[in-house]
Amino acid sequence: MPATNRTTNGKAPVPEFVVPKEMKAIRYNKIKDFSLVTMPVPEPKGHEILIKVKSCGICGTDLHIHNGDFDSAMPVVTGHETSGIVVKIGENVKGFKLGDKVTADNSELCGHCHFCRQGKLLYCENFLAHGVHLDGGFAEYCAYPAEKLFHFENLSWEEASLFEAASCAVHGMDRIRPEVGSSILLIGSGPTGLCLAQLLKANGGAHMVLASNAGPKMDLAKKLNCADEYIELSRTDPSKQWEALKGKYPYGFDVVVEASGSHAMLEKAIDYCTRGGKLIYYGVYEKEALIKVSPSRVFSDEITMIGSFSEMWCLPRAVHYLETRKVDVRGIVTVTYKLEDFGKALDAIRNKTCIKAAITFD
Repeated sequence: MPATNRTTNGKAPVPEFVVPKEMKAIRYNKIKDFSLVTMPVPEPKGHEILIKVKSCGICGTDLHIHNGDFDSAMPVVTGHETSGIVVKIGENVKGFKLGDKVTADNSELCGHCHFCRQGKLLYCENFLAHGVHLDGGFAEYCAYPAEKLFHFENLSWEEASLFEAASCAVHGMDRIRPEVGSSILLIGSGPTGLCLAQLLKANGGAHMVLASNAGPKMDLAKKLNCADEYIELSRTDPSKQWEALKGKYPYGFDVVVEASGSHAMLEKAIDYCTRGGKLIYYGVYEKEALIKVSPSRVFSDEITMIGSFSEMWCLPRAVHYLETRKVDVRGIVTVTYKLEDFGKALDAIRNKTCIKAAITFD
């Protein structure tokens, strides 16, 4: 896709992009069955924009899609954390120009179901997401509705792969609504957890405790100043550390966020809630996972249990937080891969040999 510049009436050069007819993409034919394919470049409809993908993050959700633990519609091109350059604009689109750097909200909604008509857009009964149900960003090009693309300027393409994770954290804040002066325990230090920790600390968290397995993620959490206190859990037997935390905070925490995705940890997390506290289900859990909860405890202690799934129209705030470094994502992407090495990227997530991986394009 070579770009040339065209000058009109002495104004600033306008980039022109030569868009090919075919592109490379990662397409899933069925669960655990993907391949690198050559397929037509999508033609943007009147309300859409075609972007040349520059980066697309790969995360635990992609692994869940691969394993069949996350509902998807195959065959599909995966990749839901997409950023790139505007190279073709639908005839009805305004507010964008060729060459703009944009990041994509991956959702598309029906607008007419029971929940859409109540303004509860995230619960759309016909909810579709690029990279899950619609073709996404593990491809050289992808088309999105213009309303779901947002400008940014300052971040690198690797950092831009964190916009979606940060927008989920912004939605988490909308769900949690921590009171000013809250004591907070966040369990897990994955990419979106690190974003959420910074938001909680800056928006109501008087004392922020981050508990996670010892290792590179916790080292980075300290570097990013994500918390006031860090509990680096033993990977073999953390039971004494959990006992010590209970002893140090006998009344528990106002907010407990389970962000590791471990349903076993989620079952224990309620033990660290104070009376009248909030327990947040923030991780992605296996579809068949079940936990035991004491209804008497929830009733008598008035524990509020909150789920936080995905996001809706949170990207503008995420862009602002990341571009101003008020949420700092530098260092979260520790390894990048080319599209041809998607399998290696997936292995890096599966084997936890990286904090965050991304597919990048020239």
